[in-house]
Amino acid sequence: MTAYKYFLIEKEAGVAQVKINRPDKANAFNQGCWEEMQQIFESLSEDDSVRVIILSGEGKHFTAGIDLELLMSVSSLTSMPCSGRKGEKLRKLVKQLQAPINAIETCSKPVLAAIHSGCIGGGVDITCACDIRYATQDAFFTIKEIDMGMVADLGTLQRLPKIIPHGMAAELAYTGRKMFGQEAQSVGLVNAVYATKEEMMHSVTEIAKTIASKSPLSIRGSKEMLQYSRDHSVADGLNYIATWNAGMLLSTDLMEAFQASMQKRAPEFKE
Repeated sequence: MTAYKYFLIEKEAGVAQVKINRPDKANAFNQGCWEEMQQIFESLSEDDSVRVIILSGEGKHFTAGIDLELLMSVSSLTSMPCSGRKGEKLRKLVKQLQAPINAIETCSKPVLAAIHSGCIGGGVDITCACDIRYATQDAFFTIKEIDMGMVADLGTLQRLPKIIPHGMAAELAYTGRKMFGQEAQSVGLVNAVYATKEEMMHSVTEIAKTIASKSPLSIRGSKEMLQYSRDHSVADGLNYIATWNAGMLLSTDLMEAFQASMQKRAPEFKE
């Protein structure tokens, strides 16, 4: 796989470990980080050797969000004399920054976020695009944009209210306060909380291995259905799964699962 400047990637037994690796900057995302993240998730989405992905951070924090230097670069637009063209440029920049996070959500493989210490600003945008989140006790989530006179624009305000109660999402967005691990679990933002990062990574890796042992076709279909159902009515979702299974149900994975069950052995699924 391609070597990356700001990420470490390890692949074993169908599990890809994607680690944000800019610890000297608290894993803050500069332009290069954003570009690499999009490349990574688009590549892993098509990688048949990978069935599930774990996203974590090296160093002290999961991520401090967007690098301030990248934010300050926006100030260069103030010199443009036309407010319309200035707005057009800014909209294009925001869409470019949204794309890498969208790549996590649209990745065909489940993405498990393993979060320790700070998950700040853009970090909340990133983790909300993941399928499942886990955290350490000292992990904290904060929608920091409000303290910078900004409206979060990379997905938090669109995805977070569909993960936790709307009122709680609103409180976090309006106050910028920190939500720590245990509270995050109590409102459903994370599935489990661990005492240490090491304990978390061990547990999340075991969960990932379990997912990787299942039918890859069925896992991809389940992710597709869950995301579709989130944004559509029950009737629309039922219609979609009927159409999906009309084309996908009678697979070699189905036959292998039946045979393994009858032979009392673990199934072995191939791509």
